[in-house]
Amino acid sequence: MKKLRVFKGILRDSGVTKILVIFLIFVVACAFIIWLREPEIRTFADGLWYCYAVVTTVGFGDIEVHTHLARILSVILSVYAVIVIAILTGVVVNYFLKISKLKNENSIEAVVDKLEHLPDLSKEELEELSEKIKKFRKGN
Repeated sequence: MKKLRVFKGILRDSGVTKILVIFLIFVVACAFIIWLREPEIRTFADGLWYCYAVVTTVGFGDIEVHTHLARILSVILSVYAVIVIAILTGVVVNYFLKISKLKNENSIEAVVDKLEHLPDLSKEELEELSEKIKKFRKGN
């Protein structure tokens, strides 16, 4: 549950949700314009399919555009997609770094808590604490 809150916080703080919504609107708008202007694309679904191929850089080749407007939109869409994918990659990396940091902080807090209550620990707990401290020193 804490991980989900961290992810939501990262999405909110980074503004990536707005970026994704605007990107999706742009993709749909491009598909609509290409469908209206490109004679080879007969349905809106074909326009969306073509935009999907451009955004993912797959380029299936089953649909080609020939008008200048469609080609310009394809270039803009592909550059925009690369930027959005780079931003999403950064957000995902940030998420995993924060989760890793939280795990590390929780581990350190547990060790510090045990150190504060050292006289109350049993022999087994002292051995366990010793092993954890050895792991911290090794960087694990």
